[in-house]
Amino acid sequence: MSAILHLAIPAGDLSVTVKFYTDVLGCTLGNSEEGRWVDVDFWGNELTLHQSEEKLPTVRHDVEMGAVLVPHFGIHLTQEEFDGVKDRIAAAGLEYIDKPYRRFEGNKYEQETFFISDPNNNVLEIKSMVNPEFLFS
Repeated sequence: MSAILHLAIPAGDLSVTVKFYTDVLGCTLGNSEEGRWVDVDFWGNELTLHQSEEKLPTVRHDVEMGAVLVPHFGIHLTQEEFDGVKDRIAAAGLEYIDKPYRRFEGNKYEQETFFISDPNNNVLEIKSMVNPEFLFS
């Protein structure tokens, strides 16, 4: 087994948030404890959604594309997967926090990215790299 990221986050109303991750993002479910938590297959990583009352606080940090919300987490997808997520967001009538934006145009780190929040206001950044082989170079 390769290294798999595990991240546990407050989900608010678990049933509502699970629908976002499955219906909008297209993730599948794994292990769970009824009414307490559920594991989501977040593109091969384990995201655990916990029933909660609390939400994480966020602040904006300046980067090249503008001020982005922190904390956030996300995933790098193929262009096809990325476009599928954008289509499901549109079909669900959801709004972006930060609309799709192309960064680092013309260099090896070129990518399209957007920010969206789940129903408990956890912030996600979804990316598609033009040259994923250069991610850590």
